[in-house]
Amino acid sequence: MINTYLPEIKNGNSTSFFLMAGPCAIEGEEIALRIADKIVNITDKLNIPYIFKGSYRKANRSKGNSFTGIGDEKALKVLEKVGKTFGIPTVTDIHESQEAAMAAAYVDVLQIPAFLCRQTDLLVAAAETGKVVNIKKGQFLSAESMKFAVEKVQDAGNPKVILTDRGNTFGYQDLIVDYRGLPVMKSFNVPTVMDCTHSLQQPNQSSGVTGGKPELIETIAKAAIAVGADGLFIETHPDPANAKSDGANMLHLDLLEDLLVKLQRIREAIL
Repeated sequence: MINTYLPEIKNGNSTSFFLMAGPCAIEGEEIALRIADKIVNITDKLNIPYIFKGSYRKANRSKGNSFTGIGDEKALKVLEKVGKTFGIPTVTDIHESQEAAMAAAYVDVLQIPAFLCRQTDLLVAAAETGKVVNIKKGQFLSAESMKFAVEKVQDAGNPKVILTDRGNTFGYQDLIVDYRGLPVMKSFNVPTVMDCTHSLQQPNQSSGVTGGKPELIETIAKAAIAVGADGLFIETHPDPANAKSDGANMLHLDLLEDLLVKLQRIREAIL
């Protein structure tokens, strides 16, 4: 189904899931191209359809002095260069309605952050660009309620919707994944993705820096494939400890290929 939305994406084999992966935030051109190059080599070898992920700006930060980006236009041009260099689609977040048309000029998929998935004006603005719209499920919402977010985009004349689960708030400083939600969201006839890294965040830490449990990324990903996720969302970086955003829950780039091989085996086993 994702290939119908994005005809430029390289066709994967019939048993494959698709992958949305890259750094949390665009930190610069060189590192973005380096990350994309490595992931493209891996996904080409494994025949996995791939979308490069990178936020051109991080609007949702714990502290006022946290890194938010290198400048909107500069970061969007990096995303555009990644897409053109490797011939792959790209995805980035938008936060306000007026950002939709701006970002759509550079990327193929507009992502609605989980905290904003109920914002009607934002969803409609994204829909009206004609781009694919990836809506992250709010940590505070049931899977069933996401049908209304899908309908907002579709009613605006855009059938190209993806839903991404990123866990549910558990207490004040943790998230849990309810895997019943993936088949529920698949029932809306849209591709369904599991965010394997943000679902392991430990938000609202007293330090003002979000924590995480990256050692469980493989567990989250395996379970998602086992219950039929169409795609996986994984933030990855060659040096997570020094990443400028969300390093605490990123997958080290060197671990990605081994993980994807394991996941393909699971996918093949259940089909």
